[in-house]
Amino acid sequence: MTTPLREQLGTGEHELISIVGAGGKSTVLFSLGHELAEAGCRVILTTTTKMARDQVTEPTCSSADPVAVERCLVAGSPLFVSLDAVPGKVTGPGPEGVDRLFAETTTDHVLVEADGARSMSVKAPAEHEPVIPDTSTLVIIVAAIDAVGRRIREVAHRPERVAALAGLDEGDVLTVRNIASVLLHPDGGLKAIPESARVAVVITRVTADAEQPAAELAGLLLAHPSIDRAIALAVESR
Repeated sequence: MTTPLREQLGTGEHELISIVGAGGKSTVLFSLGHELAEAGCRVILTTTTKMARDQVTEPTCSSADPVAVERCLVAGSPLFVSLDAVPGKVTGPGPEGVDRLFAETTTDHVLVEADGARSMSVKAPAEHEPVIPDTSTLVIIVAAIDAVGRRIREVAHRPERVAALAGLDEGDVLTVRNIASVLLHPDGGLKAIPESARVAVVITRVTADAEQPAAELAGLLLAHPSIDRAIALAVESR
């Protein structure tokens, strides 16, 4: 029996969880949100960037005002907080608004997708990314193991930045160590993480053939003092 993601991550009783990186952030957001709700928690889901509208099937509150959100909160069912809608997309409150929801509602957990990657497998953030709320208690960095053995330009969002952090060219093939170097770089996966937040990495798209490189990547990540947990997740991106 697979251990629930919430247990693998060691979630506490009251968490603001920001999810960054590439290769399955929405999978982690919705899977973890539903697990926590099914455990009887009040859960808010949202984004500080943009998400595809068809990804959101949960009950929605179209206001980030804590009083309005509080009225919609129900234990056992995740609530998605959205604001402006653009064609095919939904947006959410800024990081300060997410901090308010965490502080001023009775929610047990707020989960926020705080980065964009256009469905690619790995990324390095631009100057304005990621958009992590200051009171985040846990930051989850996501990366897909299917980037191993493929050229940077084929699998990376912002390939020029990934190449620069890894010391490679955009046409070079990524190794496990290359990906670890990007995830552990202060301008890569570890960028803009609040000092008080715990850090976990979720390695996604782990097939039977990819178990060995995923285990190797997890070992490299866990050797770094900033990483609390590294988890292999055999789930396709949502």
